[in-house]
Amino acid sequence: MTYQQTIDYLFRSLPMYQRVGSVAYKKDLSNTLKLCELLGNPHQKIKTVHIAGTNGKGSSAHMLAAILQSAGYKTGLYTSPHLKNFTERIKINGEEINEEAVVGFVDENKIHFEAIKPSFFETTVAMAFDYFATNKVDIAVIEVGLGGRLDSTNIITPLVSLITNIGYDHQQMLGESLGEIAKEKAGIIKQNVPVIIGERHVETQEVFLQMAKEKSAPIKFASDNVAFYRNDFELDLKGEYQIKNLQGVIEVTKVLNDIEYYINKEHIKVGIENTSKLTGIKGRWQILDAFPLTICDTAHNSEGISAVFEQLLSLNYEKLHIVWGMVNDKEINKILKLLPKEANYYFCQPNVPRGMDVVELNDNATKIGLRGLCVKKVNEAIKIAKEKASPEDLIYIGGSTFVVAEIDGL
Repeated sequence: MTYQQTIDYLFRSLPMYQRVGSVAYKKDLSNTLKLCELLGNPHQKIKTVHIAGTNGKGSSAHMLAAILQSAGYKTGLYTSPHLKNFTERIKINGEEINEEAVVGFVDENKIHFEAIKPSFFETTVAMAFDYFATNKVDIAVIEVGLGGRLDSTNIITPLVSLITNIGYDHQQMLGESLGEIAKEKAGIIKQNVPVIIGERHVETQEVFLQMAKEKSAPIKFASDNVAFYRNDFELDLKGEYQIKNLQGVIEVTKVLNDIEYYINKEHIKVGIENTSKLTGIKGRWQILDAFPLTICDTAHNSEGISAVFEQLLSLNYEKLHIVWGMVNDKEINKILKLLPKEANYYFCQPNVPRGMDVVELNDNATKIGLRGLCVKKVNEAIKIAKEKASPEDLIYIGGSTFVVAEIDGL
C-alpha cells in the first residue's frame, strides 16, 4: 500500500475515538497486550515517562521531551490526537515517524489487525512502542489518550508518572464526579513508581494519596512547591496556564535526576524556551497573525476554555471576534456560558463525524445571548472574521481540537 492508502486503512477500518466518539473506546487492555506480544513486547524494551490529566498533558509531554532532548537524550514522544498529519503522533527528537515506517508496520501486521480487531488508538500505541524500541531511544515520553486506567498506553511501567490536573471531560466514560475521574487517571500509578500530581485539590487529593499508598508509590504534589522558580524562564508556550504544567514537568526532571539521568537548570531553560522548535508542537496559544492579533488554542473543555479566556480577556483590543466550533459529545450549554457575550461569533463545524451541526450550535448559542454568523466551514469562518476585523481587533479560533486542525497554514 502507499502511505495514503495505509492512512485511509487505519482511519476507515479501525474505530477511531477522535472521529466517531465513545464507540471506539475499549474498556480493557487485552488488544494492546496481544499486539505488543506479537511484536516482541517493545514496551518492555524502552524506558518511559507516563503522563495523564484532563488538561495540560500534551503540553507537559512536549515540554519534558524538549528538556530531555536539550540534555542530550534520544527522546521518543507519543501524543494524540494529531492536528494535520498522522505522523505527528510519534516522534524521536522532534522528527516525526517517516511514512515508510508507517506503511511497513501496517503491511507487516495487517494480518494481526484482522484477527485481533484493535481500535485505531490501540494500533497506533503499538506502532509507537515498536518504533521507539527499534530505534533504541534513551527514554520515551508517553501521553495518555483518554483516562488512564484503561488507556492503551497503560501497559507500560514507567520510571515516573505525571498527572497534570483533573477536570470535567469525557464523563460518559470516566465518571460524573471529579473523584471518579481522578480514580481513572490514578490508574496509571504503578507499584513503587514515583508519581507527580500537578495540582492539589480537596476533591481529588485523597484519591491519589490512597492509590499511591496501595501501590507503595512515592507521591508529590507539584503545586506544593512554593519555591518554584517560574521567573527564571521565558516559556515558549505562551498560555498562562502553562506555568502550572511547568511545575509538574520540573518535578519529573528531579525524579529522573535521582534515578539515572542528568538534567540541569540550563537543560530545562533551553527546553522550555524552545519547545515548539524542538518538538513541533502546535495549537497551544499559537499566534497566527499580528494585525489583527489572531490566536488559536486547542482547549475544548470547561477548565481549559476558562483558562484560555481568562488570559484572552486580559489583552488589549478594540473588538473580539471568535471563530467557534465543537464536537457533539461535549456539555454544550455549560461551555457556551463561559464565553463572552460582547464578542462577534462565527460558528462553524469541524469536518469529522463527531462535529456538532453548526445550526444546532448557533441555536444553542443564541439562546444564551451569543450572537453571530452561521458559516459551517472552518476556514470560511476565519476568512469572514478577518474581513470584518480591524487591525486593532482580536480574533480567537477554537472550541475544539478539530477546529484548530483545519486552519489553513497551521
